[in-house]
Amino acid sequence: MTLELEAHPDVEAAIERVAALVGERSRAAEGRFALALSGGSVAAPLSRALAHEEIPWERVDVFQVDERVAPPGHPDRNLAGLASGLSDEAVRSLRPLPVEDDDLDAAAARYAASLPPALDLVHLGLGPDGHTASLVPGDPVLEIRDRLVAVTGTYEGRRRMTLTYPALDAAREIVWLVTGGSKRDALAKLLARDESIPATRVAAAHQRVVADAAAVS
Repeated sequence: MTLELEAHPDVEAAIERVAALVGERSRAAEGRFALALSGGSVAAPLSRALAHEEIPWERVDVFQVDERVAPPGHPDRNLAGLASGLSDEAVRSLRPLPVEDDDLDAAAARYAASLPPALDLVHLGLGPDGHTASLVPGDPVLEIRDRLVAVTGTYEGRRRMTLTYPALDAAREIVWLVTGGSKRDALAKLLARDESIPATRVAAAHQRVVADAAAVS
């Protein structure tokens, strides 16, 4: 496994770099391109940055890495941030996680069946507690190896639907976007391959960390 680090002067530069990587990879792909995007505080600015990239959205499938179980349009939903800055064409490429279904486990299985054998590029974030996607410390989902999508317990007031380690590990490329001083300790553990945090257990072969100076210093 390779894990490269790119340090950028500020959060805007880091976000623009991730958007540029998505653009480069999607244009170079032969056939369809499977992209998975995380939520969190950078979802909206990243979607706006993606709108300025030359991306062949007509052959891109955009999957969600994780989503909170909340009603349609609720501000807790990651989908709102992802869709906020994208073009109409890009929004049509979105494949939302079905967190509104009554049977969440069955819905997770259907979403898993819609995934390609390997996602081409997965954008991941990193929480101050070392979580990524909705793979949070202590949750039983961390031990799942026979499902690509699963439903977590309650974390910060919401259950989540998330890609599991098997889905992330099969990805052709992981791009971590890590910004802010609150992520400094978690990033140091990720770079040191300290398996005390969930993020470090992602074992995809090719991983790149794009961080701002506040997270790296």
